[in-house]
Parts: sequence; structure tokens; C-alpha cells
Amino acid sequence: MRPNLRKWGTHFDVAGLEARASRLTEQSHAPDFWQDGAAAQKVLKEAKGLSSKAEAFRGLEAAYDDVLLLIQLAREEGCEELLPDIKAAAAEFEASFASFSAAILLSGEYDQNNAILSLHAGAGGTEACDWVAMLCRMYTRWATARGFKVSVLDYLDGDEAGTKSITLEITGEAAYGHLKGEAGVHRLIRLSPFDTAGKRHTSFASCSVLPEVEDDNEIEINAEDLRVDTYRASGAGGQHVNKTDSAIRITHLPTGIVVQCQNERSQHKNRDVAMKMLRAKLLELKMQEQSKKITDLRGDVKDINFGAQIRTYTFHPYSLVKDHRTGAETGNVAAIMDGALDIFVNSYLHWVNSN
Repeated sequence: MRPNLRKWGTHFDVAGLEARASRLTEQSHAPDFWQDGAAAQKVLKEAKGLSSKAEAFRGLEAAYDDVLLLIQLAREEGCEELLPDIKAAAAEFEASFASFSAAILLSGEYDQNNAILSLHAGAGGTEACDWVAMLCRMYTRWATARGFKVSVLDYLDGDEAGTKSITLEITGEAAYGHLKGEAGVHRLIRLSPFDTAGKRHTSFASCSVLPEVEDDNEIEINAEDLRVDTYRASGAGGQHVNKTDSAIRITHLPTGIVVQCQNERSQHKNRDVAMKMLRAKLLELKMQEQSKKITDLRGDVKDINFGAQIRTYTFHPYSLVKDHRTGAETGNVAAIMDGALDIFVNSYLHWVNSN
């Protein structure tokens, strides 16, 4: 690993990042720094991002040195009992290095943005709705483990169980960049808990991932192009949620795009969130028109059915999760469903940057 670490250290210019972060921090101490609030926030965000990257690499160097120290100690003492500790430390370092090197590849225009992730049940009926709920838990646990904030923007309960559709806002550094490869159709193969005969079932769910974009001149939205409807929120959400018509549905008349939000208690807050979703969808449409095809902002989302999946999760007759684009796979299905997605997140970033 030493050549790889040196290569990334040179390519990354850690000293340069630290110097840039220091200059930005000094700039934030100027008396007139907060006169332009938006500009000030951008400076602070950049400084934090640079510092985080530099600290991550310094942490890798320290972890590498710790592994070497353990090896040296075991050799000097002739202590084979340290071997399990060495293997564990080495495995942890290699996993951290893989995540770091993948994160360096997040150079897209919107990769550093927050993400808006939507899940929709496909073929499979109640099974598919349960599958959406399982995927929602998986992404929530992955995000929480990274220190990201997860908010439910919109949801629709399944008819009998699970969730028919749900939209999440995932807030954190480079959330979109890490999650963009999750867009597509996810297939589940398992023994159905809803089938009294215990037969094996195949279910599908689609995942859409969009970057959250700020309210600036990048995406122009005219008020006269919008139809805003209010309605009473439904589903889980506490006692208050069903008492007022606080949910918001916005239709963008020129494109027919419809977004809705019901997670907040006030119409004003729900409208703000819905506008975020609309800007993200209009950005997606803009990128599609520019490239004349489905772009990386959404991924290749086809019919939610056979032959369209990007990944298959097999619970029976064996345990395997396999990504059909990158070839990455693991037999530890339980860990994946508990949010250990980095094997697929990292492999996608390396794969898409090599093609």
C-alpha cells in the first residue's frame, strides 16, 4: 500500500489543501465577512471541505503507521498473538483507503451537493412495497453511519404492508456524489414472508437520485408556470399531521413535472422543500436535453421489471448481492441491508471514472 499512499499524497497535494483552508479561515475573520451572507457560507463550506479532505488523508497516514508499528512490535517480541490485531488493523486501513480514493473521484459539478433519493415499488405487489421499506432502511442506516442527516420529504404507504413510494433528503458532504450510482432498478429474490406456501418471490423497486440545487439563477422558475395545491397529509407522522391541509403539491405546467411534500407542519416549509425537489427535477431535465439521453444525474432507470436491474439481492437459495455494472459482489447480505454499502458505492465511482 505504500506506493498507493505516496501516489495519492502527491496527487492530492495535502499541504496545498491545508494552506488553502487556512487562508479561507483567515478570510472568515475579517470584520466585513458576513456582509454578504451567501458568499460567506460558500467560503465556510469550501474551507470545511478542504480541511475534511486533508484530515482524512492525514488519518490514513496515521493508520498506515499504526499497522507498521504493530508489525514491528510483533517481530521484535516474536508475538504471534498480535496477528489477529494486525490483520484487523490492515483490513480497516485498506477499507478506509478504498473509501478515500473513491471520494477523490467526486469531481462532478454537483457531486458535493446534498441528495434527493426516491424509491418506488415496482413489479411484485405487497412484496415490492416491503422491498421499498427495506431499501429505505438500508440507505438511512448508510447515511446515518456517515453522519448525514436524513429527512422524509414525501411518502405513500403500501396497501397492505411496506411503502409504495418514499422521497428522502440526505444532507451531508458529497451525499449526491456518493449515492448517484444507486440510481436504477434493484431486484430482490427471497422466500416471501407474505406467502403461506413459503414460495420464492422476485420483487423490484426503482431508485432515483438527484442533486439538491440552490435557489439561484441556474434553474429559472416562473411563478406563473406553477400550480400549487394543498391537501391533508396522510400516513405516519404523529397526531398533528392529519389535522390541517399543510401538504403541498406543485405542478410545473410547461413540463408536467409534479412534486409534493408533506413532512413539515406548515405549508410554508412544505412549499420550500417542494421547490427544492422541483429545482432538482428541472436540473435533471435540463441535463437530459443537453445530452439527448438519460444522464448520470438519474442513471439508467428503465421499466421496474425483469432485465432492467442494476443490482440483485439474493436471500434464497443462497446469499449474494451483486452489482451488474461493476461486477462487485458480496455474500454478506445482512451487512448490506444494515447499510454497509461502501463496497458498491466505491466500486461504482472507480468503474464510472474508468469508462
